[in-house]
Amino acid sequence: MRKRAPARGIEEIAGGGVTSPQGFRAGATFAGIKTLGKAPLDLGIVASDAPCVSAAMFTRSAVKGAAVQVSIRHARRGALRAIIVNAGCSNVATGATGLRDAEEMADLAAGRLRIEPAGVIVGSTGVIGRALPMDKIRAGVPRIRLARDGGARFARAIMTTDTRPKEAAVRFRAGGRAYTIGACAKGAGMIHPDMATMFCWITTDAAVERRFLQRALRNAVDDSLNMMSVDADTSTSDTTAILANGAAGGPRIVAGTPAAAAFAAALRHVCISMAKMLARDGEGAQKLIEVRIEGAANDRQARAAARTVTASPLVKAAVHGNDPNWGRLLMAVGRSGARIDLDRAGVWIGDLPVYRRLPLPFDEAAASACLRNEEVLLRVDLGVGKASATAWGCDLTPEYVHINSDYTT
Repeated sequence: MRKRAPARGIEEIAGGGVTSPQGFRAGATFAGIKTLGKAPLDLGIVASDAPCVSAAMFTRSAVKGAAVQVSIRHARRGALRAIIVNAGCSNVATGATGLRDAEEMADLAAGRLRIEPAGVIVGSTGVIGRALPMDKIRAGVPRIRLARDGGARFARAIMTTDTRPKEAAVRFRAGGRAYTIGACAKGAGMIHPDMATMFCWITTDAAVERRFLQRALRNAVDDSLNMMSVDADTSTSDTTAILANGAAGGPRIVAGTPAAAAFAAALRHVCISMAKMLARDGEGAQKLIEVRIEGAANDRQARAAARTVTASPLVKAAVHGNDPNWGRLLMAVGRSGARIDLDRAGVWIGDLPVYRRLPLPFDEAAASACLRNEEVLLRVDLGVGKASATAWGCDLTPEYVHINSDYTT
């Protein structure tokens, strides 16, 4: 599967992340909260030097963590300026104490930064049903050194079972001026977003009108993070937020302008990069799966079919075993709710056609070889329309079972 080049006008920044845009600093420390993972960091802050316009999206799960509940309230003003995140404890199902602890995390970050607590969004990730060790967090926050090059430390601090940090940044031009969007994310298990994804924190030095920023974030997430799955389980803590501080100067970006189109394209590129990194690093995963649905009746059905194939345990197991059992793709599409016409449908493993109105003779060894790649492409044409969608996932391995059978023991 060939890597797609960035759209025209979008430049990927090597080694970029949340502090690539002007006016953002970050840092992290090891507070002693986390036991999983190799990175000795578990508490981090990202902050803007100037006030921001912001937008955020949160899990639609009926079981929401305390950090999510507090962050929803803080995000309503659209003026978030900082992010504080801990790994090792998700602070979910912890009652009134959990809510007080999440508020205190915002207070601690605000005091460190000398801003209002309502300008801080909170993220907590890890085991459900355990109270935050607030004594460790209180001691840890003052030790966090915020720096322009601190984005990489922050990206490591938010990891749980992740094997590597996920960071990206792009530069784009609009109206003769250069702008930057940076991001980092975490997530390896309990990944089947229904709003945004696990944690995905985004920063930009562009000045952006609030309503357009919210719409641009929602559209980008729907095409990327909401089209990615590891294990079909939606997290109680999913949070995505973008902070725009305007440090690059220039007029405010508003809907319907060339600058708005350039910004939306760059944001979408960053979010797709995050989605693919997250899927590639799914718990125990060895392969990234890209599912392309074509010929759907409408966008909604195309998206449903792509997500269903990506999340199917049978498809994921077949990919892991290099088994070109293409019938599992049709099975998954068939239960997705999307219309399909088998007399016009088609299925491909990589670039190899295996079904077109009827089963095709194909070289099974060649098809199996396609599945041995670290990046696997699966394509289905539903044969009923012109809509299309792409989703990302990973293979299902014995290691996934091992990780999650002793997660707390």
